[in-house]
Amino acid sequence: MSNASNIPLAERMRPRSLEEFIGQEHLVGKGKVLEQIIQNKKAHSMLFWGPPGVGKTTLAQIIASSLDIPFFTLSAIDSGVKEVRAVIEKARLAGHALLFIDEIHRFNKAQQDSLLGAVEKGIITLIGATTENPSFEVISALLSRSQVYVLKPLTEEDLMALVHNALEKDDELKQKKIVVKEWEALLQLSGGDARRLLNLLELIASSLEADQHEITNNLVQDVVQNKMALYDKNGEQHYDIISAFIKSMRGSDPNGAVYWLARMIEGGEDPKFIARRMVILASEDIGNANPNALLLATTTFQAVQMIGWPESRIILSQCATYLASSAKSNAAYMAINHAEDIVRKTGDLPVPLPIRNAPTGLMKKMDYGKGYKYAHDYPGNFVDQEYLPEKLQGKKLYDPGNNGSEGRLKEYLRQCWKEKYGY
Repeated sequence: MSNASNIPLAERMRPRSLEEFIGQEHLVGKGKVLEQIIQNKKAHSMLFWGPPGVGKTTLAQIIASSLDIPFFTLSAIDSGVKEVRAVIEKARLAGHALLFIDEIHRFNKAQQDSLLGAVEKGIITLIGATTENPSFEVISALLSRSQVYVLKPLTEEDLMALVHNALEKDDELKQKKIVVKEWEALLQLSGGDARRLLNLLELIASSLEADQHEITNNLVQDVVQNKMALYDKNGEQHYDIISAFIKSMRGSDPNGAVYWLARMIEGGEDPKFIARRMVILASEDIGNANPNALLLATTTFQAVQMIGWPESRIILSQCATYLASSAKSNAAYMAINHAEDIVRKTGDLPVPLPIRNAPTGLMKKMDYGKGYKYAHDYPGNFVDQEYLPEKLQGKKLYDPGNNGSEGRLKEYLRQCWKEKYGY
């Protein structure tokens, strides 16, 4: 067996230059920023933000190969302050170095702070890769010294080009004379991830009999069901598992929720990612049916940042089972969707004069604020007054459900607005 056969297809096909790179034309195309960096052989600190498998690591390696300086790589999963300082010391002795950090969003504040001085002094040029929004996950001081480049999801054309490229150029695949007859399953299961797509292609190719040369949807499904791993912390079933987790909580099944939580924990999923999704669900799917859900989910997010593994799994489990067992309502979520839709259709409708702000004498002369009724001056702290633009009067946007606390909100609104909004 050759040495090449021990190297995964995704690594064998990794581009070595921008000419070989597929996708991200807005960054690597003729005259675009990364092409200019490589031509000028001068890089600045940057953050690549995008979904898994779209080329973040590959672009960092291509940039590094074009610069005549030492190149170091770290993964935030298994590197800490000690490893960062060791690399910085090597860079200082060399005069300058390029440092690539994969999954930089997994670094905590102290770890990111340890990079800052070396970046400021020019000891290292930093390239960080992240699947999470850098605005939330990278400290502001480091963010301000780095240019953020957004990598887009690969298109179907990009993914198909990757497969054709592998079938035509990889020494092992060329011998099999494989033809893709049906693309749907292959593309869908890739999830837009080039690495996952090529791993899947290699898996299917290794399953073909000597007289088999065609890849069909049924063949792909059969191979996946029989041989694919249950969970890949690098992203192979990342979105499927989190989807199952969310849907279990939305469907009020704590058993399903805690099972899928365990799958993510065992797969090495980022606990902050899990907690963040629960914060979203607490508002989107529970909302005012149980306002405490959002408080608990937010506290959970804060707690997992403070506690760390393995204890954080207990906190995540408490929150997941609570959210799953809670009364549900998506009324607040639907209300903002409805309101945004109306705003897009109706444009900038004028604010009614009684509820406009009147900080100046001129505004008062123009009747800004005239006729405003202060609710606390009336019985029950309520007074019938128009708060919507004239063209939208009587338009109900928030339609509360009957579950939990939201049922009490609905009854209150019925007492106030039964005639106007039909509560």
